[in-house]
Amino acid sequence: MALLGYLSSILIGISLGLIGSGGSILTVPVLVYLFHVDPLLATTYSLAIVGLSSIAGVISRLKQKLVEIKTILVFGLPSILGVFLARRFILPAIPNTIDITDALAISKNDFIMLFFATLMTLAAISMILNKSKKEVEGQLPVYGLALMLVGLGEGLLTGIVGAGGGFLIIPALVLLAKLPMKKAIASSIVIISIKSLVGFSGDLLHVAVDWKFLITIILLSTLGIIIGNFLNKKMDGAKLKKGFGWFVLSMAIIIFIEQFFF
Repeated sequence: MALLGYLSSILIGISLGLIGSGGSILTVPVLVYLFHVDPLLATTYSLAIVGLSSIAGVISRLKQKLVEIKTILVFGLPSILGVFLARRFILPAIPNTIDITDALAISKNDFIMLFFATLMTLAAISMILNKSKKEVEGQLPVYGLALMLVGLGEGLLTGIVGAGGGFLIIPALVLLAKLPMKKAIASSIVIISIKSLVGFSGDLLHVAVDWKFLITIILLSTLGIIIGNFLNKKMDGAKLKKGFGWFVLSMAIIIFIEQFFF
């Protein structure tokens, strides 16, 4: 299992470099199911792995001049605030056992994984059913308060599950900011890197970290993102978008099956 986990760590980076997301979608299940890390701790590790390994993607996208600074400021800053609030206040407030009905209760860990899979499903559907890249380009972008509120909401939601949030950021940037897919991917990677590191820094105050293990995964993921960056330059944005949606949906279904039947 450990060997499969290390190989999957490379796929985490490839996913992030290729489609600007998917790193956290792979990271949490890999840590939980292959390395048997506690789900709550896995959300902390995920922030570090995605945040640090994505730096290589940030550098590459800056060189390609694909990063939209205005979008990052309007969407990214509220998103970072949302992650801080979620990790500092909301996540600690969730009880260890959540009563659904008098006869049914789920643990905090199960809640995190199911909530994670639900977010993934909604994001996947929006990407699969949405208009193609050509149809959204040329429309007026939605900036101001609307995009800021979406960024804050995305930060709150993904902060709870320790996700980088690209599976929510990319649809928002394509649908609201009207960015071409590859610019949305580039801007997403920058936002993911910053807010993931902010969230991880906050967790360090109360979490014991296995640094040897964590650094190993980060290095493997960084290798993967370098490979993903190379592949991204050779692939069409519209195909990436729809393929990404199906990828996210597949991962969500696997998590649901794991939680309900195993």
